[in-house]
Amino acid sequence: MTTTAHHHDSWIRAFNPIPDAAIRLVCFPHAGGTASFWAPLTRLLPPGIELLAVQYPGRQDRYNEPCIDDIGTLADRTAEALRGRHPGERLALFGHSMGSVVAFETARRLERQAGPSVAHLFVSGRRAPSLVRAEYTHLRDDDGLIAELSALGGTASGLLADPEMRALVLPPVRSDYRAIETYRCEPGAQVGCPVTALTGDADPRVSVAEARLWEGHTTGAFDYQVFTGGHFYLEDHRPAIARRVGDTLRRFR
Repeated sequence: MTTTAHHHDSWIRAFNPIPDAAIRLVCFPHAGGTASFWAPLTRLLPPGIELLAVQYPGRQDRYNEPCIDDIGTLADRTAEALRGRHPGERLALFGHSMGSVVAFETARRLERQAGPSVAHLFVSGRRAPSLVRAEYTHLRDDDGLIAELSALGGTASGLLADPEMRALVLPPVRSDYRAIETYRCEPGAQVGCPVTALTGDADPRVSVAEARLWEGHTTGAFDYQVFTGGHFYLEDHRPAIARRVGDTLRRFR
């Protein structure tokens, strides 16, 4: 039987632990992504902010665990892990692409129950959750999935030419796409914390106007910032993103 401590450790990664951090930034990966995607941001954040990253099951060191293809369940499990690991502490959440929606739903759960307080939500590379679009990438064959990944620039197509690499990467990608493409936001769903939306000006999946509609999903303050680049614009702008996070969370440091 899995112990509570092990459950928390399996879901949350800390690349540079700061036990006395003033605030912790919990980062949520994109579809097919892993916690290690966020590791480079760790050394760029200002003092006093500890970066934590969520590791979804079915990949890397959780490869032998079944994938979860439902956003609500991912949010439930992440919220549970954060309550157990950081009760009563202050958190900010940062999601990219699918991770933005998981972060949003996690924030909603944390706000409903006693536990860590959510000071801010950063959403990146994702349209507002109230915007429903018929998408069926998860039903494509493997070549179709690879074409989608190549179009977004998220995974080197050369790596996916290797059959062993395909066998490792594609199952969690398909599961994550099923989760996000079948997700439907509860009508009127909002968080109470402030929200910052970040997006690339050439993202083929998200327009600036669609990103700005996140404003309707918070009762708190809202702002947004547009960067040059496509869906994975943040890989080219990590220092600027770290500064934006630091400036936004300055009052907590």
